[in-house]
Amino acid sequence: MPIKTVHLLGAGGHCRVVIDALLCCGWTTAAIRVRDDRAALAGLSILGCRVETPVRPGRPLSGKVHAAVGSGAIRESLLLDSTLARRDWLAIVHPRASVAASATLGEGVFVAAQAVVGPCARIGAATIVNHGAVVDHDCSVGDFCHVAPLASLGGGVQVGRGVLIGAGARVLPEIRIGDGVVIGAGAVVIGHVPPGQTWQGVPAQPSHKGQ
Repeated sequence: MPIKTVHLLGAGGHCRVVIDALLCCGWTTAAIRVRDDRAALAGLSILGCRVETPVRPGRPLSGKVHAAVGSGAIRESLLLDSTLARRDWLAIVHPRASVAASATLGEGVFVAAQAVVGPCARIGAATIVNHGAVVDHDCSVGDFCHVAPLASLGGGVQVGRGVLIGAGARVLPEIRIGDGVVIGAGAVVIGHVPPGQTWQGVPAQPSHKGQ
């Protein structure tokens, strides 16, 4: 392994998923450094990897970095504050994921076990394609998104920046989803979704909370 150290930022549940993928890829626990700002976690072990605090120590980080948290906004903040250049954001693909040779993965992407990224699909920087999710052919998913477990994007779907596609949600082919959208778990999206909205239901409709 030519890279000596990877710093995982965040010590929550998703961090376990990321560590498991790294171990399956041949990394050793000695090469994985878990960092978190919660002092109560200092010294604890996650799958054999010791948690260190804070996220940013007194000296600059060296090696590679990966934001191991589910929230796209928090991933963005952690990575931009890490002092490491974008080229040092480590993309991680579980060996039991299926990624087409013609697909493009951005810096810091995470693709979990049993996920599928189809031919000519494009996945933006620091985006998560979680367990069993499908991003089909010719899709484009922006930076800092999260395609949650068992969600599926049909062919040619265009997803903006900072979007959450909830667990088990389905987006029909050629649909466009704007920046900052949240698609609820189990929703079925059959029409284009404007930026900043939350949609849920079958078929999915805009959510009007508080009304």
